[in-house]
Amino acid sequence: MKPLFIGNVKIENPLILAPMAGVTDQPFRRICHEEGAGLVCMEMVSAKAICYHNKNTAELLRIADDEHPVSLQLFGSDVDAMVEAAEIIEDIPYDILDINMGCPVPKVYNNGDGSALMKNPILAGKIVSALVKTTDRPVTVKIRTGVDSEHINAPEIAHILEESGASAIAVHGRTREQYYSGNADWDIIRAVKEKVSIPVIGNGDLTCASDIKKMYEITGCDGFMIGRAARGNPWIFSQILSELDTGVTVPEPSKEEVMAMLLKHARLEVELKGEDRAIREMRKHAGWYTAGRRNGIRFRRVVNEIHTYKELEKVCREFMLS
Repeated sequence: MKPLFIGNVKIENPLILAPMAGVTDQPFRRICHEEGAGLVCMEMVSAKAICYHNKNTAELLRIADDEHPVSLQLFGSDVDAMVEAAEIIEDIPYDILDINMGCPVPKVYNNGDGSALMKNPILAGKIVSALVKTTDRPVTVKIRTGVDSEHINAPEIAHILEESGASAIAVHGRTREQYYSGNADWDIIRAVKEKVSIPVIGNGDLTCASDIKKMYEITGCDGFMIGRAARGNPWIFSQILSELDTGVTVPEPSKEEVMAMLLKHARLEVELKGEDRAIREMRKHAGWYTAGRRNGIRFRRVVNEIHTYKELEKVCREFMLS
């Protein structure tokens, strides 16, 4: 696959790990980068929380040396707060600044942030324009197709964002109303691609190499953003790259490979967050790593009761023998 350029940032391949709250923390991003993701995206961070110097937010902003290029995603709808946040994080070594205009969750949307900005194109453009003037990093935006099926305006919004200085647009092919249900509408992604000259990144229902090929055929998009399909499956990037390069389907990882990756992931979490919190957070990841596997339900039940890395190792050994 050809490299993708976003502003002055070269991305070796156009497969991108989507920003996912509670998922794409530093350990998982490092693993996905190692597995071939061309760009990894951080969990969304509140601009106002940065301005208030929130302690929990500071942790979300930590970046490792071995995960570049990395995109830092801000959310908010107050232009001044967005600018102040960008100024505060200027010394953080991120490569791309992304603006969340796609989050559908009520506590974000009802505050006028995330996908609510798609109802206010003028404000959306002002935010992008202000941030482009504030930072020398490329500014990108992640949007949805619209708020609901009666208000599909992604192409128009994308044009405004481009005119305001955005370096790329990522489009999730669902409306805010859909959340993650139904099928992604790739035709809208194609309409966005036809409307702008900056790179367009397609997102939604990408699970394998054939999906990537099909999305490219339908949309002509420049990049491919993978979200939920990467949870518990960081191999998805290397599998897609290999299959597109060789034409040969890569076999799914063995139970032993899954357990080895889960433990590696856990060690990185422990290193960053301490054992107690890390093992608690690994419970959801353990569910994703073992989804659909024999004895997976029992494994997840046991993992939900443990508190140490040694206990996790023991459970993984038993699972491999089951």
